[in-house]
Amino acid sequence: MREQKQGVLVIIGGAEDKKNNCTILNKTAELAGGKDGKVVVLTVATEYPSQVGKEYKYLFNQLGMSNIDALHIETREESNDEEKQQRLREASCVFFTGGDQLKITSLIGGTAIERLLKDAFSMGLIIAGTSAGASVMSETMITSGLEDDAPKKCTVKMAPGLGLIQGVVIDQHFAQRGRIGRLLAAIAQNPAVMGIGLDEDTAIVVKPNNTFEVIGSNAVTILDGMNSSYSNVSESKPDDILAMTDITLHILPQNFEFDLTTRSPILRRFIDC
Repeated sequence: MREQKQGVLVIIGGAEDKKNNCTILNKTAELAGGKDGKVVVLTVATEYPSQVGKEYKYLFNQLGMSNIDALHIETREESNDEEKQQRLREASCVFFTGGDQLKITSLIGGTAIERLLKDAFSMGLIIAGTSAGASVMSETMITSGLEDDAPKKCTVKMAPGLGLIQGVVIDQHFAQRGRIGRLLAAIAQNPAVMGIGLDEDTAIVVKPNNTFEVIGSNAVTILDGMNSSYSNVSESKPDDILAMTDITLHILPQNFEFDLTTRSPILRRFIDC
């Protein structure tokens, strides 16, 4: 039985390195227990489950893990299937692949598998997700939106996520697809929630103490509207450009840390250098 402690989240911005140093996948394998761990690759989000499942099984095998299971779910009935639940109970890490985040929530939301994942996470399960598998981690997730555009109310569409991390909304492929406008639109509608934009081949490792560390080759963008002095989101029309003032912005590359409770970066080791 797992020790009574919350697990770790590895939230990946998509297109993680699979050929060179594999920094993010190596970290995931390490957290999962290395050669003694078991990863269940959940392919529920993708249209190509067999292909994607085989790819990640091969990758984790190359990283020294032999116990890898690819699990696909196509119906809500399957999300209540006892055999599939048992396969997940044996995991030290569950890895959500990319695809469509709405497929994840619509197929497992409110089912036995969602309850199992949340219970196991509270007991120490490692949960990782890339691209769509990253967006689904938050209570409210971005499902679609305009890219390379100024923030407008119509810029972003949102829906309930799995709620594994509180108080944030996550976007992925962030700098590469010009998604700052839609993340700004998301936090304009709820300034209490921080926006976290994850670049490709970049991840945050969220620890039980509600801090995270950045790993990977690019950066994480954090947008905080808590202390915003003005926004016209309530009176604007859907196509109007939003006005927002005093938004706090942080850009954090690898090895930097952030405290989600105090809403501030942890800079002590860099200041001391």
